[in-house]
Amino acid sequence: MQSVMTQHPKGTRARVLLASVFGPYACNDAYGSRAINPMELYQNQVTRVQGGFSLRMFHRSFGLLMLQANMDAPCTVLDFASRDRFIQELCDQPYDIIGISAILPNIGKVEDMCRLIRQHQPGATIVVGGHIANYKGLSQVIDADYIVRGEGIAWFRRYLGQPQDSPVKHPAVLSAFGTRIMGIDLPDKPGDTAAILIPSVGCPVGCNFCSTSALFGGKGKFVNFYETGDELFDVMCKLEKSLRANSFFILDENFLLHRRRALRLLDLMKTHRKSWMLNVFSSARVLRSYTIDQLVGLGVGWVWMGIEGKNSQYAKLADVDTHQLVKELQSHGIRVLGSSIIGLAEHTPENIDQVISHAVSHQTDFHQFMLYTPVPGTPLYEAHKKDGSLYSQDEFSFADTHGQYRFNYRHAAIESGQEEKFLLQAFERDFKENGPSLARLIRTLLTGWQRYKNSPDDRLRKRYAREVRPLRSTYAGAVWAMKRYYRNTPTLFRKMRRLLSDIYGEFGWKTRMAAPLIGLYACLRLFMEERRLARGWRYEPSPFYERNSKAEDASTRKDKNPQQRHRDIEAFMAPPQPALKRQV
Repeated sequence: MQSVMTQHPKGTRARVLLASVFGPYACNDAYGSRAINPMELYQNQVTRVQGGFSLRMFHRSFGLLMLQANMDAPCTVLDFASRDRFIQELCDQPYDIIGISAILPNIGKVEDMCRLIRQHQPGATIVVGGHIANYKGLSQVIDADYIVRGEGIAWFRRYLGQPQDSPVKHPAVLSAFGTRIMGIDLPDKPGDTAAILIPSVGCPVGCNFCSTSALFGGKGKFVNFYETGDELFDVMCKLEKSLRANSFFILDENFLLHRRRALRLLDLMKTHRKSWMLNVFSSARVLRSYTIDQLVGLGVGWVWMGIEGKNSQYAKLADVDTHQLVKELQSHGIRVLGSSIIGLAEHTPENIDQVISHAVSHQTDFHQFMLYTPVPGTPLYEAHKKDGSLYSQDEFSFADTHGQYRFNYRHAAIESGQEEKFLLQAFERDFKENGPSLARLIRTLLTGWQRYKNSPDDRLRKRYAREVRPLRSTYAGAVWAMKRYYRNTPTLFRKMRRLLSDIYGEFGWKTRMAAPLIGLYACLRLFMEERRLARGWRYEPSPFYERNSKAEDASTRKDKNPQQRHRDIEAFMAPPQPALKRQV
């Protein structure tokens, strides 16, 4: 690996390939993929045990798309490709720079991709980034020229000789694709899916376990792409126009922490009568620093909030009654995804029931449970490394360090193997007591509509009317199906019956007629989905191959002879090697 970064000799004439790690993902293989760790955020760590009710969807590799949007060089993105497809691309197209983005559990795939690049395109410069770069020993495992830790746009601008002070261009891309629930595929229609919005990276709060905070400098450090509310508003208007989007998934660890920017955005939304809906991440303490009128006016309709654990000592939760906060947010139609940790230092087999009960009692619309995991680069990792409690790679592979399986260290009170049982217990308790997340979300939507349907502010009326539209038909049918599904489970049956009755009371006879028809179809699809899942069906994302305009212009060379290309692919289809064979 080169110790000092120098500008690439071709500058902006260099041909660039940016790739995510190859699939498949939801399987156990020699490269580090795990069936328990699919390429699905919700199924992986939020709705994991909800079966056919689980929210299934995929999210693009947004970091790669941000890099591509800000390159003056010809750049191609290969996202979610198979290993064969990656090899084919190496055989078909010459590249000067090949970048790979990954997380630490995929270190085996990155090692193999670097090997394939060296074999087929030995002249290419290999650049590796993403959360995997937090691992200080990475250069001893993979054969890369550069390992980029932190913000990559500025790095590539320096490497390609581009102006350093140019405004950051934001790609126009939807936040999710392949959405599926109750066995029904939901179309990615314009206006129905939120646009992704990335205002900044890093998190100044700096929780000791946070890999994102560590990647961008730690506590107090972050990189703003858009400093002001005016800049952000301009980007959002462009995304609204190009994608016909009226909602935004804001990929920012603590968006509302940048208070001046958020309140200026609120002023502009009011001035220009924008009824946008924002999906945000936020700490409880920061949420409490805003009035509910400010949050609702800003369009916050969904928030991912860390609850962490009972009596947690994290400053972001200081003096905040999280139960009361969740209840208040939901009473205004704001859906809450709570996040709790299993395995904090004070957790023991004797008190874990209380820990889980505390989390489940919040009755959030969604709930994430994660193991307390020291990830390389974080203060938590360094603390465990210092006290000698970390497992070696011989004892525990990086491929299993994803927070949904085992601890990668010796817990003071919880024996190895107990933690997964406790994690599943938490998911199952939440599902059993609070029901499907879809039903909870529908209840919160209905509550928000009932509160704001007669609001004197036309922006709010318009937004809540748009959000509640599915309750008149499809969501009503889903609740009808859930009521039927839980006919032998008294507590949840009563909950679904009450919810359906409230929907009928709000929307009248048309909804009463539509719900059973849609519900019968949903019942059938749900039954089929659960049969498929019982047979071991796995969900995988479709691949993407995207060139910027300069890459399109540069792709005029003739394709190789197909037979020669086939031989090239066979030459590089080496048998899989055991992942992480090399000692770290």
